[in-house]
Amino acid sequence: MAALRAAGFVQLSIALANFTLPKQLRYRENLGRVTPIIRQIFVVHSGYIVGILLLFAAITLGFSSDLASGSGLGRFLSASLALFWFCRIPVQLFYYDSDVRRANRVGDLAMSAALVFLSATYACAALA
Repeated sequence: MAALRAAGFVQLSIALANFTLPKQLRYRENLGRVTPIIRQIFVVHSGYIVGILLLFAAITLGFSSDLASGSGLGRFLSASLALFWFCRIPVQLFYYDSDVRRANRVGDLAMSAALVFLSATYACAALA
């Protein structure tokens, strides 16, 4: 259960890190070049992603014993979270711009490690 609590804090950290991204990745400048609807969709999606990450953190911190209990719902949620984070690994490694990843190497490595940790932690909870 300690690993699940750590996973909750990792997800909380990822959610909070999203508040630094607009400045770091120059959202205002880059989004200024797209149509208003694309900018609006991007902003809404970014907000929803942060909300989902906060929800995942709250579920994990508030119900870690349920996630690790071996019950049907606990296994399902743990497996779903494992799959969610596992699918994010190739996005981080192969889809995101390699120049940006190199320029932000510490953040890239931290995110990659977090993704592996989250995937493994939830997979272990699902299989427990």
